[in-house]
Amino acid sequence: MQKEWKIYTRTGDLGQTSLIGGRRVPKYHDKIEAYGTVDELCAFIGVIRDHDIDAETRSFLIKIQEDLFVIEALLAADSDVEKQKLPLLSESEVTKLETAIDEMNKSLNALTTFILPGGHVVVSYCHVARTICRRAERTVLKLFPENPVDPICQKYLNRLSDYLFVLARKLSKDLNVEEKPWIPTI
Repeated sequence: MQKEWKIYTRTGDLGQTSLIGGRRVPKYHDKIEAYGTVDELCAFIGVIRDHDIDAETRSFLIKIQEDLFVIEALLAADSDVEKQKLPLLSESEVTKLETAIDEMNKSLNALTTFILPGGHVVVSYCHVARTICRRAERTVLKLFPENPVDPICQKYLNRLSDYLFVLARKLSKDLNVEEKPWIPTI
């Protein structure tokens, strides 16, 4: 029989947690902030997925969440941990995002101005996820050079924020929601 996995360990009660590899660090450590922000992003993508969207997009969002779990593991690893013991993220995952962006863009009007987020709850959630993604990217960049991370993590997050922006536009079109351009007062 498999040992029951308890959600609480009590080892973090004094403000420290363990990286993969066992090293204890404060819960405010930059690595914890980075993978915590990616975890927040992953949860928010779940909110998007829970809305009435097409099955293909929903399936792709699940794949993105799986990729984000890989990024979390890579970010949570101590630099001494052998990479063979961790899941990997490859360039092909970035290419899948680019392909999805290009495919969605085929049916969208050319963008000539900034657009204001909103128009429908799921569209707004895409924009919130995009901003969380940008914050996650910034937190990952802060790790260098003291805590180097596989550069694919930053590249993936950069492309994912683009995907989420285009997804917001695609869902606006699917839901027949008018995009509101930002017209600055000069």
